[in-house]
Amino acid sequence: MAVRQAATAGTPGPRREEEAALLFERAHYRHDPRWLLPVTPRLCLACALELLPDPGVSLVRKKHMLSCFQDALVRHTSLVTQLVSQDQRVCIHFISVLFGLLCSMEDGSVTDLCIEVLIQITTQLKLEQTIRCLLDECHKELCNMPSMRGSLATLTLLGKLVDAIPALADELVMEHGNLMEHLLRGLVYPSEGIQASVCYLYGKLYSSPVAAEMLSGHFREKLFPLFLSILDGAQTKELQINCLGLLRQLLKYDLFVSMIMNQDGLGESAKNIEGSSGNTSLPLVLKKLLLSRDETLQVASAHCITAVLVHSPAKHASAFIHADIPEFLFEHLSSSSEVLVWSSCNCLTLLVEEPLFFSKCHTVYGIEAVVRSLQGSLKMNNIELHKQGLLLFAEILTRQPEEIKLFTSSAMCRDAGRALQEAVSSPVLEVAAEALKATSAFLRKDHQSTPPVQYGELQALLEAMLNRCAEFSQTLLSRRPLGHASSRDSEKAILQRGKFLLSTLEGFRSACRLAIEFQSEPSAQENPFTAPSAKKEDTLEAFSEFLLSACDSLCIPMVMRHLEQTTHPALMEVFLSILHNLFVIVPHMKEKFSKKLASSSFIRLTLELKARFCSGLSHSALNQVCSNFLYYMCLNLLSAPEKTGPPSKEELSAVSELLQHGLPQISSRSPESLAFLSDRQYMEGAARQRQYCILLLFYLAYIHEDRFVSEAELFEAVQSFLLSLQDQGERPPLVVFKASIYLLAICQDKDNTLRETMVSAIRKFLEGIPDLQLVYTHHPLLLRFFLLYPELMSRYGHRVLELWFFWEESSYEELDDVTSAGQPALPASLVVLFQLLRSIPSILLILLDLIYSSPVDTAHKVLISLRTFLRRNEDIQVGGLIRGHFLLILQRLLVEHGASPSGASGNLPLLLSLLSLMQLRNVSEQELDSVAMKLLHQVSKLCGKCSPTDVDILQPSFNFLYWSLHQTTPSSQKRAAAVLLSSTGLMELLEKMLALTLAKADSPRTALLCSAWLLTASFSAQQHKGSLQVHQTLSVEMDQVLKALSFPKKKAALLSALVPSGAQPLPATKDTVLAPLRMSQVRSLVIGLQNLLVQKDPLLSQACVGCLEALLDYLDARSPDIALHVASQPWNRFLLFTLLDAGENSFLRPEILRLMTLFMRYRSSSVLSHEEVGDVLQGVALADLSTLSNTTLQALHGFFQQLQSMGHLADHSMAQTLQASLEGLPPSTSSGQPPLQDMLCLGGVAVSLSHIRN
Repeated sequence: MAVRQAATAGTPGPRREEEAALLFERAHYRHDPRWLLPVTPRLCLACALELLPDPGVSLVRKKHMLSCFQDALVRHTSLVTQLVSQDQRVCIHFISVLFGLLCSMEDGSVTDLCIEVLIQITTQLKLEQTIRCLLDECHKELCNMPSMRGSLATLTLLGKLVDAIPALADELVMEHGNLMEHLLRGLVYPSEGIQASVCYLYGKLYSSPVAAEMLSGHFREKLFPLFLSILDGAQTKELQINCLGLLRQLLKYDLFVSMIMNQDGLGESAKNIEGSSGNTSLPLVLKKLLLSRDETLQVASAHCITAVLVHSPAKHASAFIHADIPEFLFEHLSSSSEVLVWSSCNCLTLLVEEPLFFSKCHTVYGIEAVVRSLQGSLKMNNIELHKQGLLLFAEILTRQPEEIKLFTSSAMCRDAGRALQEAVSSPVLEVAAEALKATSAFLRKDHQSTPPVQYGELQALLEAMLNRCAEFSQTLLSRRPLGHASSRDSEKAILQRGKFLLSTLEGFRSACRLAIEFQSEPSAQENPFTAPSAKKEDTLEAFSEFLLSACDSLCIPMVMRHLEQTTHPALMEVFLSILHNLFVIVPHMKEKFSKKLASSSFIRLTLELKARFCSGLSHSALNQVCSNFLYYMCLNLLSAPEKTGPPSKEELSAVSELLQHGLPQISSRSPESLAFLSDRQYMEGAARQRQYCILLLFYLAYIHEDRFVSEAELFEAVQSFLLSLQDQGERPPLVVFKASIYLLAICQDKDNTLRETMVSAIRKFLEGIPDLQLVYTHHPLLLRFFLLYPELMSRYGHRVLELWFFWEESSYEELDDVTSAGQPALPASLVVLFQLLRSIPSILLILLDLIYSSPVDTAHKVLISLRTFLRRNEDIQVGGLIRGHFLLILQRLLVEHGASPSGASGNLPLLLSLLSLMQLRNVSEQELDSVAMKLLHQVSKLCGKCSPTDVDILQPSFNFLYWSLHQTTPSSQKRAAAVLLSSTGLMELLEKMLALTLAKADSPRTALLCSAWLLTASFSAQQHKGSLQVHQTLSVEMDQVLKALSFPKKKAALLSALVPSGAQPLPATKDTVLAPLRMSQVRSLVIGLQNLLVQKDPLLSQACVGCLEALLDYLDARSPDIALHVASQPWNRFLLFTLLDAGENSFLRPEILRLMTLFMRYRSSSVLSHEEVGDVLQGVALADLSTLSNTTLQALHGFFQQLQSMGHLADHSMAQTLQASLEGLPPSTSSGQPPLQDMLCLGGVAVSLSHIRN
């Protein structure tokens, strides 16, 4: 009584009443306090033991006590466990009371509470005796039960108990074996609740491998047919789910799968069990569940199908396919349930392994559902669903037979491509990796051949794939660990990137194969539905060029970056096969692509791969791919060599066979290859072929600047190779010998030369070659190689120089542009040639022969090269050598083609142009030697045999004659003029030329007419100066000359017409004072000269002033009054001040000084007054005379002398100062400008400035 009062003291009313309900008032006062739970709810275990079995206590109170006890177990597990485990007998008794209550109650809520409490107590106590007691009670209850009607609670308890303690499954089977018979009774009992409980318990038993093995006979003989029938006829969801749960457990084992799928192995007794259906099969049962509208059952059914198929799709898939299950699985792909879609994809992925799946055209029916499901799932965040959908799609694309078209419309194919494009762009790496595999399978000809082929969509897909790979590679590079971070993580990242890159390359290789296959399909070349007038964009050609561009800009850089960290043979095999395919895909670009690969060290890369992985028989596939790649790249490079002729078909065929047999045998590193090439022992055929291949690879690598072996070592190896051939009496293929010569030339050190025996061997090899072009490779060092050795130059120098200039592509026009500011940089090729010319001047003679005998284009290049060399090497005196050789050429030409020299050689003008340049090169006056005089005679003779239409020959010839006259000493001038004046043919030609003065301005003979006038003026001056004998006179129409001056067309023509002849007037009579001029002609001439002076061209102005000086001298000699009248014209003042208005200190220009001097001579004060002369003198006094040119100083001297002679210098001190300043300045002190060269080439016309001025 005290205990009860203590328990209830101090508690409020409602709480006191609640706790009182948990105590058994009649007996609680006798109970020991240790059985009372010290926390709320205040349970007394002793009260519970008395209250629960008492039939007089209401069901509500018992239920309340059980509920509170369960709550206490959850909230205060350790306290309740301690309370119950104080006495094992009390514990067992409590379990017995609970089990008795469970079996006696029909209220479901009470039984559920009893089961929960029993399970919780059992699992928390973990006492073997307690568990065994409970199992025994259950077994006893089932055995004493005449009918299974009341077994539901017991069966449910057993199922949950085994679920909570899995180890009990083995104990139940081993120690309570006859329990299985009671379970069979429960299965045939007409209550789906009991059947569900039995199936649940069976499922837990079969989840244990040991129990499952012991129950295998029971399943075969008794359970299987009954269970399948129950599953087929189940109506409640509980039974269906528990049956499927049991089925999932059974399907874990191969034995049970075989039994279920192959019913023929069942015993006869099993087929006759009551309630079994012999016609029920698992595929049909699962199909029925798939057709249900319950998502849970559909998912469970799909899981069961998957569980069967994982054992052996080849054995069991056909049964499901015959049951048309794939059709319904495809329909489930459109479900909104992610779990159902994933389960259906998983199941279909296994079914597609069976060929029957495709022969029944299930994929054709379901591909649209797959694509739409994939499109929908990619919008979700379920990564596993993305991966499973892509896996299914990839399997279908891969396994679909070629003869059964998967995509029946281009629209469906386009949707599939866009779905893959979205998938490969996924930020989740696993999803993108699965998408890459599907893309590789998608790029198959039979998948893409539905017209029109969607090349634009394929290009977009490949771009997305490559960009995703590039992005992933960059992400890993940016996340590279710093310092001493974990190398394991770094290696894992590299491996992960390598796998992703490999998948990307496999997809790209599939695209390349697709392009190759479509090349033989006319309908796939372009969209057949494109209008004829429309621009064709979606074409195979554009797609092929995209593949090449994408490989160049993305694939190659990604692989090269990956190679910096690791090398994977499988990845390199795919990569090299892509490069090989591109040669076929874009045939018009294969040579250019091969050159780019070779210049990017791909020959070295491939050889290193072969040496590292392909020695012996390892990685045979990689070796074959490497060999094929090298084979096609080498053939492409040899077929289209740079700056040299391609080999013949026969040579290519021989090289092709050589490479095919030799390349697979090469798997050595570079030092080993060099040693093998140097071996001078006797070589068999196969070994020699291997040497040939190695040499060709080195040759092609060196041509494209990939020098991965030492030049010195290669130089020695090639020499040994050639000597070995000579020793064995072999002649290598032309391509091999070509490679040998090239490598020797490239690798030869400047200070190292070949031995005489080696040079002799090379010459012997060359003697057997019909044309040097067959073994020529364009390179300046090869030119040096042939010209360096006299034995080779004497025989092959002419031909090698001809080939060199033929293939040379430098910008020669820029080199020949002497008017450009500064000298353009010389190409490396010309640098080598010029070095050779400086050291071996005799090469110049070969070049002269080339100018004469080579095609015009080649000869033009030689001419410009020689011009440039002579301009830049003025210290080298080779004029005599060139003139002497040219004289021989010219003499031979005139002998062979005397009647018509213009038809002898189209290159003769080029030779004459070079001769003119040589003459212009002589800055100082020199005596003409015998060779020069002979050249003058031969050139004048050549001109006499030409007509005025032979402009190309006459122009350089006239320039040469003109310069020869004006660039020598006075005594030589007289001799030269005598030689030229004695040439009747030349004189007749000049007369014809002068008669053409009024030809059209755009005539190509204009420059030639200028030269003719200049030459005529020079002849006239020399004839009068030296009183030379003339065999042929020239007559000129003065009206034509005046007309040419009055209507000028070209500056050069004016210069030539304005040059004073130097002729002195004849004595005059009164009737013909100005003869042969008339006064009207004089006026026309003066006006024309004034108009020309106003143009303010320095050179033209000086020529005009000189002409005015000559004219006034002529008039003054005939009639001083007329001369004074002409000099005093008011227009002359206007002309002078127009010229003075040209700028500051314009009076210091030489032509203006000469003009003022001329006017002062004739005392033309109306033109230039005394005050104006004073202003000029003051300006001269203030000017810095040291900056004036020699020509200006000379004109200033003349101006001062004229003033002094006329007494116009009133200020004697100023006159003395100015004169002293002028006398103190020698011509060489002019520092403002360099001295002007007297000889110029103006518009192609040779001009002497002194001749023009004077």
